[in-house]
Amino acid sequence: MEQIYTLAFFYNFLFVMAIIGAIVFVSLYFVDAGYGKMRTEKWGPGINNKVGWFLMEAPVFLIVLWLYAISPFPETRRVPYWVFLIFFESHYFQRSFIFPFLMKGNNKMPIAIMILSVLWNIINGYIQGYWLFHLAPQYCPDLYTEAWLRDPRFITGAVLFGVGMIINIHSDHVIRHLRKPGDTNHYLPKQGLYRYVTSANYLGEITEWFGFAIMTWSAAGALFWWFSCCNLVPRANAIYNRYAEEFPDEFDRKKLKRIIPFIY
Repeated sequence: MEQIYTLAFFYNFLFVMAIIGAIVFVSLYFVDAGYGKMRTEKWGPGINNKVGWFLMEAPVFLIVLWLYAISPFPETRRVPYWVFLIFFESHYFQRSFIFPFLMKGNNKMPIAIMILSVLWNIINGYIQGYWLFHLAPQYCPDLYTEAWLRDPRFITGAVLFGVGMIINIHSDHVIRHLRKPGDTNHYLPKQGLYRYVTSANYLGEITEWFGFAIMTWSAAGALFWWFSCCNLVPRANAIYNRYAEEFPDEFDRKKLKRIIPFIY
């Protein structure tokens, strides 16, 4: 009974988090998340962007690694579990230990936004790590065997994750190099998938986590993708509107979309 309750509790928690994600989605169409282009003084005191990004992203990297390390289940030594760990941690290693230190300038991130992001990353890290390295081997010991590596779901998800990560990293590179040293003008990004959408970096990220959800074929992965969409799609809309105000002529001519090429 205790084991059944544990699994039931986990899925109920995912359901609650999915509802919270929907609330976040609606809210962000009315209130801009105050970081990056949307930073305003109303969000309160700020912290250096580089430090903020590191503090935001590092917890999930460490939590998932810890949950893998303490797993008592021998199934987690199978190759599919290693692949899940490597894929997940590669994203967060890049976001925690590389991306922040490539950022230019001395912009500030609101401390309130950083704290909310840390909270989400701790929760999400626990959800992903606990499912993969504790619940899955306990309740579904025959799911992630070596045969899973040949499953179309794994292959499709892995390809999508890789493509999304490439899009995400390249798009961040484009944004970082929009201006030359000393230049303070604003520019509309035009390289890569920015030829089609104004938030190509977010497109890359939601593609990654869609791939991860398919690759793991799990409710935990699906929640991560859902929450990513609930956060990033409204923000992409806000960025789209900001660019439309700043570059009206060029914007109309290009017929850009927000985050999904040719659709939205």
